[in-house]
Amino acid sequence: MTPDPVDQARRLVCGRFPSALAMILAGSTAAGQATASSDLDIAVLIGDGGETCRETIRFEGRVVELFIHTRAGLVDLFAADVAARRAVLQSMYATGLVLVDTNGEGGRARALAEADLREGPPPLEPETVETKRYGLTDALDDLADAGDHIERFAVAGFALNAAADLLCDYQHAWIGSGKWLPRRLLEADAKLGAALLEAHRHLCKWGDPEPMINTASGILNLVGGPLREGYRRTWRGVIESVATASRR
Repeated sequence: MTPDPVDQARRLVCGRFPSALAMILAGSTAAGQATASSDLDIAVLIGDGGETCRETIRFEGRVVELFIHTRAGLVDLFAADVAARRAVLQSMYATGLVLVDTNGEGGRARALAEADLREGPPPLEPETVETKRYGLTDALDDLADAGDHIERFAVAGFALNAAADLLCDYQHAWIGSGKWLPRRLLEADAKLGAALLEAHRHLCKWGDPEPMINTASGILNLVGGPLREGYRRTWRGVIESVATASRR
């Protein structure tokens, strides 16, 4: 018989963090979508004398991702997540199951998380948008010309991420990576997001880049259009990739 993941989370935290101020069980388990092999995502708020860290362990045969933080550490992590435009930890606190809430600490942390999520991410700097436009334009040109299907798949992955990033910024929405990319993309713009994901699926299945080029070009047009000639950057002592240009 498979152990109940909520009970497992309680046993783990009570045994390892008996003085925890708050404990949030997030991820697929909190959403009621856990399988026998699903890991546990657990945020643990501890006293200010502790250490803020992230740790992966195995407990009762199940992989557990622990996000451990003090009050001050939580504030710092929330700020870092906002700056990165991801709000991963905020989503855990806002949507997870509160299993420990000492003196209302969990409720207060959830309120902070919900406030960040309502506010939304900071906008990209205009220079960063320009760099991302240039990178996506270049990728779409490569897609149109790519003769090698492996190269086409690789470029399509870059184009998907770049177009999603620009669309989320345009819609003042949080970004995501991995399995969170399509989720955040659809939250940002259900129609365009679905079209972009379908275009990427179509390319991967049939090798046809045309829908991907058309959909991503439409997103480019929302943020200033394609950018080729006229793009210029001054050397700042570090190599700034069009794939990883970040908010300054």
